[in-house]
Amino acid sequence: MTSFVREPQLVEIEGVEGSRTRKIGWNGKTLKEMLKESEELFQKTGRYYGLEKLEYKEQNPLVYERIFALIRGSLVSARETSMNISASPIVQELGELCFTLYSPEGDTIAISTGIITHVRTMSDAVKWMIRNDYEENPGIAPGDVFCNNDVFIGNCHTADVHTIKPIFWKGELVAWAGACIHGLDIGAVVPGTAPVGPTTCYEEGLKVPCEKIGENDTIYKYWEVRCERLIRNPIYWKLDEKARLAGCDIIRNAVHKVIKEIGIENFKRFIREAIEDGRLSVLEVVKRTMIPGRYRSASFGDVTFKGSKRVPARAAKDTVMHMPMEMTIKPDGKIIIDFDGASKWGYHSFNASPSAVYGGLYSISSEIIWPSDKINAGLSLVFELKLPYGSILNPESTLPCTVFSWGSFITGLNGLFRSYSRGYFSRGFIEEVLAGMTVCHNLMSGGGKDHLGQESAMFNFEFASSGLGARAFDDGLDHAFAMFNPEADMGDVELWEIVEPLLYLGRRVQPNSAGPGKFRGGNGFESVRMLWKTNNYELMWMGISIFTSGGLFGGYPAAGGYRREIHNTNMMELIKNKEPYPYREFDPENSEIRKYVKGDYVYEKRMIIPPEILFNQGDLYINSVRGGDGYGDVLERDPERVAKDVNEESILFRFAESTYGVILERDETSGKWKVNREKTEKKRKELREERGRKAIPVREWIEKTRSRILRKEVCQEIKEMYNDSFRLSERWGKEFREFWGLPEDFFF
Repeated sequence: MTSFVREPQLVEIEGVEGSRTRKIGWNGKTLKEMLKESEELFQKTGRYYGLEKLEYKEQNPLVYERIFALIRGSLVSARETSMNISASPIVQELGELCFTLYSPEGDTIAISTGIITHVRTMSDAVKWMIRNDYEENPGIAPGDVFCNNDVFIGNCHTADVHTIKPIFWKGELVAWAGACIHGLDIGAVVPGTAPVGPTTCYEEGLKVPCEKIGENDTIYKYWEVRCERLIRNPIYWKLDEKARLAGCDIIRNAVHKVIKEIGIENFKRFIREAIEDGRLSVLEVVKRTMIPGRYRSASFGDVTFKGSKRVPARAAKDTVMHMPMEMTIKPDGKIIIDFDGASKWGYHSFNASPSAVYGGLYSISSEIIWPSDKINAGLSLVFELKLPYGSILNPESTLPCTVFSWGSFITGLNGLFRSYSRGYFSRGFIEEVLAGMTVCHNLMSGGGKDHLGQESAMFNFEFASSGLGARAFDDGLDHAFAMFNPEADMGDVELWEIVEPLLYLGRRVQPNSAGPGKFRGGNGFESVRMLWKTNNYELMWMGISIFTSGGLFGGYPAAGGYRREIHNTNMMELIKNKEPYPYREFDPENSEIRKYVKGDYVYEKRMIIPPEILFNQGDLYINSVRGGDGYGDVLERDPERVAKDVNEESILFRFAESTYGVILERDETSGKWKVNREKTEKKRKELREERGRKAIPVREWIEKTRSRILRKEVCQEIKEMYNDSFRLSERWGKEFREFWGLPEDFFF
């Protein structure tokens, strides 16, 4: 009889002796037994592995810190080395990768710099393999290579590809090395790394559910062939894979070095204590900086597929994603995040999974409440995440498409910024307050025959330099923030032009993209790009049209997105005749592009558009990157700051008066705008008086709004949104109806 089970083999790796056995855990246990023991001890004691003391750290504090530094240093080295192996600008320019070391049970010990999101996702993948008996089939041995990008197993979206390798020492699995790189294309029905257009899992492209793709530190040939045939630009995929493998080997060597230095038993003690140390550190920070209690926030996002010819009929509709968030901070520092009331999953690309939401949660929390080089599973042990079953954040099956799950959970987690900031403000940590971020769209993506005549896909990552929300003491950072990667960067235009058939005509700060306030948010920017040496190229728009957040303490949200593309232009004629051409739009209502370019203009506010109109050489695509939210009352903003913003083109002149009540006059000597103090004080007084005339008591406003709700005077998309929430959550629906004084059986 032919056997399809590979017989146990030995592989020569330093420090490993005969480790191809089924019980590869510590002291003769299976990994499944170790994972069960770990979870039971935490459930029983509330401490990682039931540790009552950090004995190794207390007895050897300098050694403990040195070992942690060595391990994390190896992770950072792995990342830096891999950035020079990969050829993708997403990796080289933006640093969209990370490396992680996990315990045998899959708990994060340490993580490199980069996309901190994956402090949890690869952990979920390792635990999934353990729970699904990978020790038995396909087996776990030294030199094995596993790959995962399945969001329902452990990931944020399918473009984040994981390479996971076991680390053995003398027959025992002592750790796992994990690597994640954001790829350029995943072979979906629509080109790109996070395509808009797929509506179910069957259209997502190359999905890898924790598959063994190699052994003896070598990738299987079938895997290389499979990727070559399913990915539009396989050369970048191959180099990304080599980069991940190289990084994992660096981590394995570092672990072996540490074990040789301190001994295997001390290494085992160290990794247990490092995780518990992380948990205790996060709890201490939360108790010191936050006020216990309930914090609430609501966020919304839209999917604009109505009338689309590129999606099935059941998906060709406009949808509003509803993600109410409730954060409860306990006196002991534990945090519960509850999304009860979230919308049902839909036929679009933006559904998420619990693993994805956890990833976003830890990305934001590590930046705001625990910005440390010791980020590990200790952070995850502080949180409890409640996601309604059947919702867009926790579908009841794997049918929903998750290729761009960031579109939902990054919107839903927006409330974390405001909630954490309210806690900081209440405790007097003013310098830590952050008004919030907008969803950082537009994301420019597409594919087709590129400028070299090759079939390709592109995904421009310049949106990783969005505007940061305002602080409680100053404006937000302009075009210098990405919630998913602390090392925000927009990348050099020259490198993007190497891999994309679009030339940059200009890249400039986009005025008024930030939310106004006493302190404004950071501005985003705009890029004007021209199709070059290609025809019939697909480009899509990925953004949120509506306000995803509301600013803080009177501040306004950042500007909504809009779509601008121009076809059948005269650009090639302008270039041939060496005539002026546009490098910015500047003011959408008085576009500078129209001064130069003739053509068919497309201008609308719908921001999630599959590739329905093909682009040709000379066509223009204006990419608009969003700003951050504002903080505080606009009428309290220093007039000199307003004048500076106008002079530096951070806001348009007309908004100085209409938004901030600041009257500016031109200085005849310098030509710059300066503040007329007397007229400004008069204007602001008029605006405050106008506010008073328009103001009504809260009770009156509630009654008027209640009457409107009873008459169901909202658009169809909002009706469907709330009805979804009513159906999925009896508790949320009951609270909504009680607040507004509605009948118990009320539906829109």
